[in-house]
Amino acid sequence: MRKTGTVLAAMAASLLATSALAGEVRVMWYSDGVEGEVIQDLLNRFMKDNPDIKVTLDNVAYKVIQEQLPIQLESGQGPDIARVTNLKELAQHWLDLRPHLADAKYWEDNFGAQADWMRPDGSDAITGFMTQLTLTGGFANKTLFEQAGVALPGDKATWDDWVKASAEVMKSQQTAAAFGIDRSGHRISGPNVSYGANYIGADGKPAKVDDGTKAFATRLVDWTAQGLMLKETWVSAAGSTYRAAADDFINAQIPFYYSGSWQVANLSTKIGDSFDWVATGSPCGTAGCSGLKGGAALVAIKYTKNPTDVAKVMEYLASEAVVKEFSERTLFLPAHKAVVEKGGLSWVTKDKNVGPALDAFVKSSGETLPASDALPAWKWASAYYGALVTRISQVMAGEMSLDDAWAKIDQDIADKVAQAK
Repeated sequence: MRKTGTVLAAMAASLLATSALAGEVRVMWYSDGVEGEVIQDLLNRFMKDNPDIKVTLDNVAYKVIQEQLPIQLESGQGPDIARVTNLKELAQHWLDLRPHLADAKYWEDNFGAQADWMRPDGSDAITGFMTQLTLTGGFANKTLFEQAGVALPGDKATWDDWVKASAEVMKSQQTAAAFGIDRSGHRISGPNVSYGANYIGADGKPAKVDDGTKAFATRLVDWTAQGLMLKETWVSAAGSTYRAAADDFINAQIPFYYSGSWQVANLSTKIGDSFDWVATGSPCGTAGCSGLKGGAALVAIKYTKNPTDVAKVMEYLASEAVVKEFSERTLFLPAHKAVVEKGGLSWVTKDKNVGPALDAFVKSSGETLPASDALPAWKWASAYYGALVTRISQVMAGEMSLDDAWAKIDQDIADKVAQAK
């Protein structure tokens, strides 16, 4: 059975690796919530107005984006357009749309603030646009807290405060764990920075694991050993493979969940009226209460055979009206300057939990720390994230000590830098 699955995966990867023929544009897309349905609807409208261009949307798992797409790109293949989160490290594979755009200034004016996140250092290339801005942060099952008679920790509550309160809810309501965090080095980086971590050395290269990273990671390992952190999410996968803990929160198996703003639509859709939930912002450490900004970008791939058609699709999807509608329907925070400044977004939802949750993330976006804000445009961020999640999960599984993990993390990152040379 496993062999068959491997063959099918290879066939799928091969199909997606092939860029489109003339007049065709292939888009590799992943979804956290309802955005796959929304983008397909928007593309159908584009094709109706542009019958000479056929756009095929390949909906894939996020794991394909993270693990298979980079392999395709290294071999000079890939789709024509892709939705990605590994923006900087793979930037050499993105197409500079600037020569193909009708109005490059429009892109500079509205998407310029994040342009450096997705282009090589020192370049003025226009490679794509953020489909949304994101911020890591927590969610609490308000109903479980109320049933347990435990007050939700307030503003400036620490990670220790949140875990202690969630542990009381766990004991009262017999949940599987007190809290869960997605299996992701990205997800724990805001908390690391909150304890004083700084990944970037004075020379711009990766710094060695510091006391801030050790402070939070040690807590995470200890909480896992105590049965407070949802262990299965982290130890049931290997390497830097991503796993979310969203379903455990949706199924009321954990009262507190640390993920990010992109989960709002997913939680709203799947939880419905099963229980009330709130966005909590990021718990505090000794240095602050920082989440990590980021997002997914839609980028053009430089190996496309149809750059002109690709540019037309990208211009349509990046237009102000389309970005506004996409944001309203997906419940994502827009990355388009004019859309943000004009405001007046009408979130398409009847869920009373959604508006306050999005407002909470907007408030938290003003509390991020400089060491966190520097990471989205940093070339080595993904290497750091991958090393963190790989080694910390091995500690949780009992395969190595924390002291060994620090040395392994430093070596893993150094190896990545050496390979890049």
